[in-house]
Amino acid sequence: MENKENLHREEEAANGDMVANSLRARGHRRQNESTKRVNKLWLWLGVLLLVAILLYWLFSIGIMESLSGYFNGN
Repeated sequence: MENKENLHREEEAANGDMVANSLRARGHRRQNESTKRVNKLWLWLGVLLLVAILLYWLFSIGIMESLSGYFNGN
């Protein structure tokens, strides 16, 4: 009788551990997915910033001004 009770307690503890581990794994997966989204957002913001800097540089050296016909305020 005592062995059955001990076995039952061990099974309950094992089940509790499995539930806790699955919840931890689920939490890690969610965190990884949200981290990927944030990383992609920062990547695209960086790309947009680099494009803006490139366009500013092109206008500042006059290449785009002469191509677009914009010269001396005309």
